[in-house]
Amino acid sequence: DDPDALIWVARRLGYLWRFNEAIALLDQGIERWPDNARMYRHRGHRHISVRNFPQAQADFEKAAELIAGKPDEIEPDGAPNAAGIPRTTLAYNIWYHLGLSHYLQGNYEQALDAYEELLKTSAADNDDSVVAVTDWMWMSLMRLGRKDEAAALLEKIRPEMDLLENDSYHRRLLMYKGLESPEALLNPDSTDSTDIATQGYGVANYYLVNGETEKAKAVLQRILDGAGWPAFGYIAAEA
Repeated sequence: DDPDALIWVARRLGYLWRFNEAIALLDQGIERWPDNARMYRHRGHRHISVRNFPQAQADFEKAAELIAGKPDEIEPDGAPNAAGIPRTTLAYNIWYHLGLSHYLQGNYEQALDAYEELLKTSAADNDDSVVAVTDWMWMSLMRLGRKDEAAALLEKIRPEMDLLENDSYHRRLLMYKGLESPEALLNPDSTDSTDIATQGYGVANYYLVNGETEKAKAVLQRILDGAGWPAFGYIAAEA
């Protein structure tokens, strides 16, 4: 009878990769609490995990509608960073994942619209949030051929930033600026499937938008040969 408890059970199921069970539980939650934006936010996340991008998009759009005009709230982390400081809010996560659901469908203009809304949230000014959204915005702009705008985004990215959790995104952005090499990001000895997917997708997309298609394909294949199928980088490589 506690919507918070139901959401946490669904989140825990997700951390165990039991995504369909998480979705089924959130279906029940939405039946009981249809105006709870967090239900749609977390169900949308798991619809991305099972590759149902249109349904994910619909859930995030509904969540955005439900939070309109309301105060934002900190979203607690399921896996807290070393400092134990949550870096995102409910609104931030709704817009972030809505942007991702568009990006995965190749709707780059709509993805950018969602990221622009994200930048209005209270969580958008810490460096972890900055590097995460800048990365997806850069990739979207480059897919649209808007290279000058993409380059302008990188002006705020510095080698030293106050990061608690998004080092992978930071290194990708430094690569886009020419301060890291693609080879340095792709550790050939790494066995961490999530790391391979995350860094690998950034490198593959970098190759792709710079015209090195065969290199991009090789890195995408390396990702798909790995075991990190729930990672966003893996999902993006598939898409």
